[in-house]
Amino acid sequence: MIKIGIVDDHAIVRAGLRQFLSEHVDLRVVGEASNGREAIDLVRVHEIDVLVMDLSMPGQSGLDALAMLRAKAPDMGILILSGYPEEHYAINLIRQGASGYLNKECEPKEIVEAIRTIALGRRYLTPSVADLLAQQLNRKDDAPPHEQLSEREFQVFLKLAKGETAGDIAKSLSLSVKTVSTYRTRLMEKMGLSSNSDLTYYALKNKLID
Repeated sequence: MIKIGIVDDHAIVRAGLRQFLSEHVDLRVVGEASNGREAIDLVRVHEIDVLVMDLSMPGQSGLDALAMLRAKAPDMGILILSGYPEEHYAINLIRQGASGYLNKECEPKEIVEAIRTIALGRRYLTPSVADLLAQQLNRKDDAPPHEQLSEREFQVFLKLAKGETAGDIAKSLSLSVKTVSTYRTRLMEKMGLSSNSDLTYYALKNKLID
């Protein structure tokens, strides 16, 4: 029996997933959460084989919670089920410890296939994500600027692009304001940008934020 946790801020999505997964005898949903912070509590309370998690959620997002979840449950599989197309986030998230990435427009049976693959301790890569990984290996030097950022820099970049202040970011990521400012300076240099409005424009243009 594969024990599953569902993390999504929409109750209707959680209910639909729970109903669909319950139709498979080898899958059992043991708990749900509506944001990254609740996901960490869920993992603390339940033994979970595969966590199916959205990216964009109020409070603490899936991206923010990923490193903490990895630290708390290193053997747990994490399948990202997101509304964002694979080319925008998949590579960064797999690099940061996600076990697989699916767009919410995928066929429901693919979610089951991904869960079963991840439960065996393997990564689940769709053909398009595998292709993106191969492309990245072949063209490391001319990869998009945001793919050159570290995990923390990428988190700070997205939050700045959404208009969050250094104080807000420091609080949500449990960092000091000075550390956030250091990350901001570093990511600005790496991306060749000079202002927060540049960051927002870049993120919107590359469809990293809505």
